[in-house]
Amino acid sequence: MTTDRDLTPDFTLGIEEEYLLVDADTLQLAAAPEALMQALTADLGDQVSPEFLRCQVEIGTPVSADIRAAGDHLRHLRGTVARRAAEHGLAPISASCHPQADWREQDHTDKDRYNQLSRDMGGVARRMLICGMHVHVGIPDPAQRIDLMNQLAYFLPHLLALSASSPFWMGEDSGLASYRTTVFGDMPRTGLPPQMGSWDEFERSVQALTDLDIIEDSSKIWWDLRPSSKYPTLETRICDACPRLEDALTLAALIQTTLRMLWRLSRANQRWRQYEPFLLAENRWRALRYGTTEGLIDFGAGRIIPFDQIADDWLGLIAQDADALDCQPHVARLREMVSQGTAAEAQRAVHARARQAGADRDDALRAVTRHLVQEFTRDL
Repeated sequence: MTTDRDLTPDFTLGIEEEYLLVDADTLQLAAAPEALMQALTADLGDQVSPEFLRCQVEIGTPVSADIRAAGDHLRHLRGTVARRAAEHGLAPISASCHPQADWREQDHTDKDRYNQLSRDMGGVARRMLICGMHVHVGIPDPAQRIDLMNQLAYFLPHLLALSASSPFWMGEDSGLASYRTTVFGDMPRTGLPPQMGSWDEFERSVQALTDLDIIEDSSKIWWDLRPSSKYPTLETRICDACPRLEDALTLAALIQTTLRMLWRLSRANQRWRQYEPFLLAENRWRALRYGTTEGLIDFGAGRIIPFDQIADDWLGLIAQDADALDCQPHVARLREMVSQGTAAEAQRAVHARARQAGADRDDALRAVTRHLVQEFTRDL
């Protein structure tokens, strides 16, 4: 007989991060030497891999029972990448865009999957000089995965706003908090997930494209939130890469606890109200444009709410779940993240201070990259 206990998701965690490699002296992007990738593979096995561009590496934690275990894994991964990169005169940064780099000067990794991606996407793929953070949360039941995906979509703009780390693009201030989001949006099958009525509807939609040989499988669906193609998880993909490890862990804990809160509501025959993607997209725009500085729309209240109030309300909603998952200290850092401002704001502040001190355009941008190098190891 199936019991409520059997239906309880395990809410395990997995975190994937993409890093850019820079020359430790010039702070310009640098391709990962084969010897570096070999050393990282020897140290980390399948927890590290090359990414689409040769100046990128990707890491992924093992499945973690809780945020503390995920943090231990992520700390080890970041530390190992930083140590091995230094042996080659390089340094990693975890930000969604390099402040100065020109995408036209980058080469993609010579692997079958990346060669195929380049052929399929043309010039769109060439601009993909961006990095993100993906968070997997274990939801074994496919029907629950779809139900929770529909509800968690409301919080995706909130996560994007908090993670925003890409204000500069090709040496210019874009005026956006997350320029990465606009670059990735050029790809097909991206953006907010559609509202799906069931797991069967999701599978039928994927099958319609695979039958036409447009995609091989659901791994080529790049929504901001999706059922993973590899694991029994919901994969949140909307976040910019976080310069600081502690910010990455706070976001992962928020995703985990919010999913548990939504699942808990379902146990009491309740649910989070679902809004049209058209409305959620307005908050998504506000998040990529302003980060946390201008607030987001509360559609129930019918007004724009400042982010410090959003943080208080959010923490109240998930307090019971943070206790159950033993991650209160991590989610509590939400208030600190809001009060200190986003990584995008921090980069602009570094740039402004450098200019005020007399640095020219290029030196000021290098100061931003130097700041990102320091942030990468700050919490190790």
